[in-house]
Amino acid sequence: MERKKQKISNFFKHCEKTMSKESIERSNKKAQKILLQIRLKELREKEGFKQTDINSFSQPSISRIESRHDLKLSTLQEYLTAIGMTLEIIARPKKNPKKKYILLK
Repeated sequence: MERKKQKISNFFKHCEKTMSKESIERSNKKAQKILLQIRLKELREKEGFKQTDINSFSQPSISRIESRHDLKLSTLQEYLTAIGMTLEIIARPKKNPKKKYILLK
């Protein structure tokens, strides 16, 4: 397993050497959007909900939310509330990441 991780790591290092900064930024943004989709579905499943179990949304609405590339904060907050979770948004300065500002709780 460790060898497989090393091969993947080497692949990404090679790609970064051959890609422009703009390409890397676009790839990272795309990856973050995909991760959001995965995380929302995983959160719902970990809390024991099926798409049809969430009363405040229809099943097609849940499917759309979980496959969106971007999402309004109000929709995200409503979705999380429906599966028994809360949303907290924290801002951290790049120069001092230990410092934080809670924007939404």
